[in-house]
Amino acid sequence: MRNLSEEIINKYLTGQCSEEELIKVNAWISESDENARQLFRMEEIYHLGKFDHYADEQRMANAEKRLYKQLSQEKKKKDKVLHMHRWMRYAAILVALEVESGSQYTYAHSVALLMGGGAGYWFYNRPEHQMLVAVANEGIVKEVVLPDGTKVWLNNAAMLKYPREFSEKERNVYLDGEAYFEVTKNRHKPFTVESDAMRVRVLGTTFNFKCDKRCRIAEATLIEGEIEVKGNKDEGQIVLAPGQRAELNRNSGRLTVKQVDAKLDAVWRDNLIPFNKANIFTITKALERFYDVKIILSPDIRSDKTYSGVLKKKSTIESVLKSLQNSIPIEYKIVGNNIFISSDKK
Repeated sequence: MRNLSEEIINKYLTGQCSEEELIKVNAWISESDENARQLFRMEEIYHLGKFDHYADEQRMANAEKRLYKQLSQEKKKKDKVLHMHRWMRYAAILVALEVESGSQYTYAHSVALLMGGGAGYWFYNRPEHQMLVAVANEGIVKEVVLPDGTKVWLNNAAMLKYPREFSEKERNVYLDGEAYFEVTKNRHKPFTVESDAMRVRVLGTTFNFKCDKRCRIAEATLIEGEIEVKGNKDEGQIVLAPGQRAELNRNSGRLTVKQVDAKLDAVWRDNLIPFNKANIFTITKALERFYDVKIILSPDIRSDKTYSGVLKKKSTIESVLKSLQNSIPIEYKIVGNNIFISSDKK
């Protein structure tokens, strides 16, 4: 095969290749190690901005980053206010339920708000049925123990509503946001997590459930056991096996199943990234996902070696790469959001 055309190389470097063009690129780098090294070098030069043609673009990109950072900071300030309004709406709904039920309790008696330990709790008092609502503060992971011993970890601003005592026949809770569940086994009393998009029914298992009203996709990922997933508008009914994720598209109503590394979906719970017989490609793909970076591997990286263990998720990708060097002989170079990794030949 002859050298790639300049047009295809430009499209590849700017991420605009069609599937057919990507096939040509892959075929070309598979022909020889020299071709692979040549393309790696071109990527490195392009992202480093060594060509004058790209230097101005790099400066523009840096300016854009500063602008987006400023906008993001402003948005966080507004979001804090929005979250307060959001949880006040939940309180208002609970009070409305009191009025509809004919209760004579005053506002102060029907809803009490307590803050502390990274969560807010609403106590919804009705003589026949007491409900609790736990809310994780923004940026906090909060553990909640339910009446049956089930443990729930709430992620960033998630809300969980559950009864003070479960009924004799079922265990029902409601979730808005993301949570990790370790459900106490009880085959005679199914455990059901409901949300505004879909529900998950289990007997005893470990899973991650994410259903945020602001997100288009609702997800349930099974880590251990077995769960039944169904959309609230009867969009399918799927029984998941460990390592599978059910995704419900709110717009299309389509419920699909994907094979995934399930434990990676719950890294937020304890900030530990687990790997089991993973090669360097699997590891770097996970790092791309958690740190929103592009990792480019040199052709001299060995893909036949595998690694097992746990990486501690840290505040920066560089801190993680330094930890990784203790187990894998690599060198790295960070340029903006691009990371170049090659073998350490020392």
